[in-house]
Amino acid sequence: MSVPTMIALPKKALVNLGLKLSGDVHYQLSPEELTQQTIQRGEGVLNDTGALVINTGKFTGRSPKDKFTVKDAITENTVHWNDFNIAIEEKYFLQLKTKMLQYLGDKEIWVRDCYACADEKYKLSLRVINEQPSANLFCYNMFIRPEESVLENFAPQWHIIQAPGFKANPDVDGTRAENFAILSFTHKTILIGGTGYTGEMKKGIFTMLNFVLPHKANVLSMHCSANMGKSGDTAVFFGLSGTGKTTLSADPNRLLIGDDEHGWTNDGVFNFEGGCYAKTIDLSEEKEPEIYNAIRPGALVENVTFIDGTNKIDFSSKKITENTRVSYPLDFISNALEPSVGKIPKNIFFLTCDAYGVLPPISKLSPGQAMYQFISGYTAKVAGTEAGVTEPKSTFSACFGAPFLPLHPAQYAEMLGKKMKEHNVKVWLVNTGWSGGPYGIGKRMKLSYTRAMITAALEGQLDTVEYDTTPWFKLSIPKTCPNVPSEILSARNTWPTPEAFDKKARELAAEFVKNFEKYASGANEEILAAAPRV
Repeated sequence: MSVPTMIALPKKALVNLGLKLSGDVHYQLSPEELTQQTIQRGEGVLNDTGALVINTGKFTGRSPKDKFTVKDAITENTVHWNDFNIAIEEKYFLQLKTKMLQYLGDKEIWVRDCYACADEKYKLSLRVINEQPSANLFCYNMFIRPEESVLENFAPQWHIIQAPGFKANPDVDGTRAENFAILSFTHKTILIGGTGYTGEMKKGIFTMLNFVLPHKANVLSMHCSANMGKSGDTAVFFGLSGTGKTTLSADPNRLLIGDDEHGWTNDGVFNFEGGCYAKTIDLSEEKEPEIYNAIRPGALVENVTFIDGTNKIDFSSKKITENTRVSYPLDFISNALEPSVGKIPKNIFFLTCDAYGVLPPISKLSPGQAMYQFISGYTAKVAGTEAGVTEPKSTFSACFGAPFLPLHPAQYAEMLGKKMKEHNVKVWLVNTGWSGGPYGIGKRMKLSYTRAMITAALEGQLDTVEYDTTPWFKLSIPKTCPNVPSEILSARNTWPTPEAFDKKARELAAEFVKNFEKYASGANEEILAAAPRV
């Protein structure tokens, strides 16, 4: 068993869990050891900067329809059962857990002890059991790494058991397919089988925290990035994948708290994770230098291809998937905050990639509008990103993270609304999508302009300028912004004709209103009054 001499393998605990341990057990290995083992097993290669590159196999993203929550005394009347929170009986969870442990019992396995939640008051201990060294490296990167001195008496509160090679039998195991991710709050265990996509582990823990923290600790859990200025002012960035959460939080002039998952307490904001999981599609050193330079020894890059005849990554290639990713520890970012805990937010940014070109590049929201936009969680997919998508397609994901929210969206929205009002937080809607027309006609908003608008908001430079109100969505837009051409601040003015803009804006406003119908009964008058005019 390859265990560093200073660290004791928790053999008894693993046996008590149900593992036979007849194969080699690798405990708490270093990134260098895990990288080397992956290469030796033929499961990965190094790129030209020394990062480990792997292919996650059939699954290059999450499989939401195959993610289940055990329905039992804890969850039956608390979980908001829907298309994302799919119930499974406890008997199937126990059956699959037994089968998985038997499957892993005579195999080489990798075990890692780690934490979630950077705030000491809410820290949760995790033990992860993996079938592959690369998955264990992902956990080293993404979860919080404990000091070696605590490992001897490490007591895990939650387990992740992940085995891509183990496949369920849907006819007898209660699953939809051979792959699955099952979460049990009673047994404090997440089972992941049949898929090598590492993000299932990360999002399994996020889903767990989205139940435990608001429900038991009155902490608002958020799908967002966060950073802090040198004066201590914290900013939070909500947004769905591809809207710029990771990119915009990696600001060289601010301290990075985290890029994806956070909790908001009575005292401040803390990161759930110990690393970043950044998209790499079209990555460039010029646009995203912090992420680009994090692709080095210890980083894990997924599902990219190389430029022919080299081991240099072709970041523009979508040959395997558009969802190409890199995981790396937070300290790979030069200005990461340690520990990753910030103060109460002063500014919140809702990021949307509006492929219709209707929403302004930046607008200031009233509390009612902020709640309406938060519950809506809007962005748009563009043609070519999914099979069958031939023109922009609106996507609404409640609280900018519906697939990971076990509770009703209104519970998270009410918590956010209360905190925003208590602390007088400024809220901004930022469109990182199209300007001058929809996808295919207009152009994508320049990253440099978006950064300039966010900087202006953070520095209070938008507090003293004049504002206009947009038609349809009734949003307040600044007439001027430092380092941004004034003519692009009004989306309507950038279109070839006002009539074409109004037609598209009316269509998008109607989609917002239709989507909100399912939440209207739980919304107050202030929120309902913030709906777009149709």
